[in-house]
Amino acid sequence: ILWNDTRSHVEAAALDADPRFRKLTGNIVFPGFTAPKLAWVKNNEPAIFARVAKVLLPKDYLRLWLTGEHISEMSDSAGTSWLDVGERRWSSELLAATSLDEKHMPSLVEGTAKAGGLRAELASKWGIASSIPVAGGAGDNTASACGMGTVGAGHAFVSLGTSGVLFAANASYLPNPASAVHTFCHALPNTWHQMGVILSATDSLNWLSEITGKSAGDLTGELGDTLKAPTGVSFLPYLSGERTPHNDSAIRGSFTGLAHLSSRAVLTQAVLEGVAFAFRDSLEALKTAGTTISRVTAIGGGSRSRYWLKAIATALQVPVDIPADGDFGAAFGAARLGLIAATGADPLAVCTAPATDATVEPDAGLGGAFADAYQRYRALYPAIRAVTA
Repeated sequence: ILWNDTRSHVEAAALDADPRFRKLTGNIVFPGFTAPKLAWVKNNEPAIFARVAKVLLPKDYLRLWLTGEHISEMSDSAGTSWLDVGERRWSSELLAATSLDEKHMPSLVEGTAKAGGLRAELASKWGIASSIPVAGGAGDNTASACGMGTVGAGHAFVSLGTSGVLFAANASYLPNPASAVHTFCHALPNTWHQMGVILSATDSLNWLSEITGKSAGDLTGELGDTLKAPTGVSFLPYLSGERTPHNDSAIRGSFTGLAHLSSRAVLTQAVLEGVAFAFRDSLEALKTAGTTISRVTAIGGGSRSRYWLKAIATALQVPVDIPADGDFGAAFGAARLGLIAATGADPLAVCTAPATDATVEPDAGLGGAFADAYQRYRALYPAIRAVTA
């Protein structure tokens, strides 16, 4: 069951109604988390649930194949709704609430620690040394943070991928589940992070591309390089529901303010602005959770659009840094974690930030227009929700 599959929304709501889950995990129980998925299996496929021996996340199943050991790490496990995130250990209470216990869970290590060694059978088959260490690793966004050097308090990035993430590293555990912000363990020891998550970032532009028959690059190219003031057309990017700040799997997207003069370019502009305002929602939720962001680094495929980055910088009112050419994403972060696990190197010395190639500053002349458009955007969610509930 994939991360963006919301079939377990009933089970998620039931678990979230149990106050122990938010208290111990620091998070809302989202339908995409693991515990409600297992609860769904129990309710809908009881024979399969009865056969559950171990619950492994995808990378940890691969680790089992590589090493023969059931091991996970803190960052990915924080997204299961079974981890006591502040204490960085499994919660027997929460597992029992889903008819499981710790024997169903892998052991836990930090992302920088060794988590097994390559099986001799595989080493021989591949002609490499045996017992090569396998690092604890990280979840995808946390691995990206390690690749980007987003590991110290105050460091942040905005990821414009299929989904969108506003990620901030923290030196302490700062839960605020009411804001629908994810508060997870970082891959580095004694470090946490918070994320605002939007479910359709570049996916919104890809949807418009499919509808119009124009590539995403052609659509953004029609807007030119100069940031424009928002028009009267607004777009809510809730094509598959939304996480931060609404935790609403049922809400759907919309255009409002359409007129005869609303051209394809106007629709594209509205889509880019709608995603930018969704990131602003996440920024405001992070502020409520006690995190201040003064600048962000842009990653992900959507960050190739300079126009989009200008809209995000102006919507957030913070500078957006563009890293120098190179791959600083999740694969690079995972390699860094492997290096640390294999050599014992200092994580902070390894997980450094890339050089900045350019910085996109907020457009001071359009700050007021974007602020007004954001308030209109904010007012649309309850209105749309009321007529579609």
